[in-house]
Formats: sequence, structure tokens, C-alpha cells
Amino acid sequence: MDNIDHRQLGNKLDLFHQQDEGPGMVFWHPRGWELYRVVEDYIRRRMRGAGFREVRTPQLLARSLWERSGHWEKFQAGMYSVNGSQDEAHENQPYCLKPMSCPCHVQIFNQRIRSYRDLPIRYSEFGACHRDEPSGSLEGLKRTRAFTQDDAHVFCTEDQVEVEVGRFCDLLRVVYADLGFSTFRVQLATRPDQRAGDDALWDRAEEALAKAAACAGLTFDVRPGEGAFYGPKLEFHLTDSRERSWQCGTIQLDFVLPDRLDASFVSFENEHLRPVMIHHAVLGSMERFIAMLLEHHEGWLPLWLSPDQVTVATVSDASAGYGQRVMDLLDEADLRAVFDDRPERLERKIVDAREQRIPVFITVGARDLRDETVSLRLRDGTQNTFAIHEGIDRLREIGRTPAKARS
Repeated sequence: MDNIDHRQLGNKLDLFHQQDEGPGMVFWHPRGWELYRVVEDYIRRRMRGAGFREVRTPQLLARSLWERSGHWEKFQAGMYSVNGSQDEAHENQPYCLKPMSCPCHVQIFNQRIRSYRDLPIRYSEFGACHRDEPSGSLEGLKRTRAFTQDDAHVFCTEDQVEVEVGRFCDLLRVVYADLGFSTFRVQLATRPDQRAGDDALWDRAEEALAKAAACAGLTFDVRPGEGAFYGPKLEFHLTDSRERSWQCGTIQLDFVLPDRLDASFVSFENEHLRPVMIHHAVLGSMERFIAMLLEHHEGWLPLWLSPDQVTVATVSDASAGYGQRVMDLLDEADLRAVFDDRPERLERKIVDAREQRIPVFITVGARDLRDETVSLRLRDGTQNTFAIHEGIDRLREIGRTPAKARS
């Protein structure tokens, strides 16, 4: 199908909706939230495998933290601010909804005296963020005011930057391939006109990031002036099935924020030194990446990603009990299935399952009940009949999440 928009698919497949009472916000429906959780759980496993520990930080924080970090000066026009509190001790304290999680992760780092032996320390978070984007820029899931970032940060020494960047590049290659993107372009974004830190600091940061990228086997173009205000960054651009480019993952090198928020570790010589902070994201925004997945695959997500993987359809009322047994076995095998026992013709049920982009269709009829079999129809139209346990084992194998399959 041509010109498939993720908003049309969201409606057609009953995944999500948006409405005027929550501009730029998302109402996730059961099928859409299932897809969201599958993607989230997959990234969570990959991050854990790469040595990151997951954390959770507040959404609402005193504005003073954002002033110290420099985000208030840079982004205040896009930050949601709340004044006062019912707590008398804080009644004149303004608060902000976080637009990103970076300063929060520094707070966790700062709760202990850190030694050079502790480094690198790696945190990850599915951070719920809010940004007051202009109404004219809102576009379904691609540009929202409330979104979740797959934020990750590494606190390390300068000597560890090269290894940490290489580690994350390896992770990105695997994740993007699993999600259907075998190639990507990389750009190195350098110092913007408005920035924190002097030229000498930026020289060090840009040189270190470029060297780390080269050692990781990346070739990249340079985007002058497009770095973050606190440091240069690598941007990973994926190409979808329509040859459109999407900027997704980022690696940002930051010598500024640890200094502004007083992060330190004790060196071998017993000196207090500033760590380097590396900002990471695999997907960027969960919402935006799901929009990209839907359009890239035209709604026909791979079996492991599909919110509903299997339809179990009865031929007649007489096979309803056996159909429920198949459903129970699919559930035990961690396969997501829906049961279609409506008094409709089988052809109608097949059409409806395809309309919902459900990749596997199981027919259960009198013969299946008698022989204890299942008849599998895949998306490409191929059909095979298996003994019930063999068929489910086969589905479990082909529908296995990649992170589980390789672990």
C-alpha cells in the first residue's frame, strides 16, 4: 500500500489516538501498548546485556536544578514550569517537568563517593519527558509534547571513552538490524554558536569523539554547528523502506555537565577529578520510533514485534473447546494470540485477521480436534498442518525475540 501514514495505521489497527484535550499527548490502546511494551522490553534486555543498570528518576524537579545544569537558560521556552507548592517550606519554589533525564542521572552518581575503580558507571532509563513543542510542529507520534526517551549515560575517565563509544556502536548495529534496518549513516555534529565551555574543551571533546568513532569502524560526515550546547555528538540516521532518513540514536560527549553539577571521582592519586559523561540513546523517542516502525513495515511488523502474533479461528462451535486449549498452550509459550470464535465464515475471519496485520492464522476444525493438530497459515499464504505441540514449538521458535534468541 502506498502513502501509509502511522496515524492512519494507528486508527486502522486500533493502536492509539490523540485528541484536543491532550494536544501532543498519546492515548495508547491495548494493542498499541502491547507493541510499546514489546519494544521497551527488547531495548531493556539489550541495554542490560551491554552493562547498563536501569534507574527511575522524578518527572517534576525544582527549577534550580535546571538552572545549574544550564538547561533552563537554553530550553526554558520549551519547558513546562509550575510555581509554588502546598508545602510551606517550598511554596515559593518553582518546579519544572523534565525535558530530559541527564541532570537526574548525575544526581544518582553524586549520592556516593566514587572511586576510579568504580568507573565506568552506566545508567539507563525510559524517561518520561515533556516539552512544550509549537502546535504547528506536532505530527502524530513523530513530534509530541509528552514522550519517553530511552536515555542512557556513562560516567567514565577520558581513557575509557573510546571503549565505551565502541561498545555502544556495537549495540546499535545489533538493535537496528533486529528491527529491520541493516544500514545507517553517521554524522558528527560539532560545536554550536551558543555553547557551554571554552574552545579548548570543545577541541578535546570533538577530537576524542571523532577518534572513538573511527576506532569503532564508523565513517561519518561532519555537521558543523549542530552539536548539543554541552558537547559534540554522533547522530545515527536510518533509511526506511521508502528511502526516507530518520535520525534516531545519538552518542554525545560531555565535559560540561559533570562540572556544572559537581560530579567527581577519586583518582588513583587520591585527587577529586571530573568524570566524562557520555549521553546515549538507541531509539531517541519511543513514540517516534514506533511511528517509524509502523511506516517502515507498513503495519506488517515482524512476528516477534506484532502486538497480536496469532489468530486462532474456529470453523464451527464444535471446535471452540479445542480452540481454547490451543489458546492456553500459546499463552504458556508466551505467544500473543486472539481467539476468533465468532459465528462467521472462515474466509471472513481470515480477511479480518489480515486487516489487523496479524501474521499467523491458526484454523481449528473437526479434523484438528480429532487428530490433535493445528493448521498454520503464514502471512505469505503458506499453509502447513502440525501436531499441536509441534506447531506451537515452531511458532515459539520463529517468534522468539532476538535478544532472547541470542542470549
